[in-house]
Amino acid sequence: MAKPYSEDLRERVVASVCQDGLSRHAASRQFRVAPSTAITWVKLAEETGRLAPLPGGGRRPKKIIGAVHDWLVERCRERAFTIRGLVAELAARGTKVSYRPVHNFVHAQGLSHKKNSARRRAGSPRRRPDASVVAEISGHD
Repeated sequence: MAKPYSEDLRERVVASVCQDGLSRHAASRQFRVAPSTAITWVKLAEETGRLAPLPGGGRRPKKIIGAVHDWLVERCRERAFTIRGLVAELAARGTKVSYRPVHNFVHAQGLSHKKNSARRRAGSPRRRPDASVVAEISGHD
């Protein structure tokens, strides 16, 4: 994210428009800022009387905390899960979260499960050995 313009520059642009009578476009050319920036600053000064930039950045608070965190850890340790399944279970319990926070939580906690080996097979069925051949090799009937 870009740094906001200094308050000094903001004050000089607004002063040139309000006190010196320059147009907003002329002031923007003089101080080398975009015309929309000069227009916004003058409007902000007229409406609120302040020119300081709003605080930027910050993060949204996590939703998977406290009791939800404890429940989710216990749930993941009980039985196999999918991330999308956990999202649905959390929604049913009243915690609306998207896929990404649940994925990040599971990854951070080191919780995972092995996927079904039958679903992990790649390639067409024609290239795979027949199931009876695999059963013979592995000793299962």
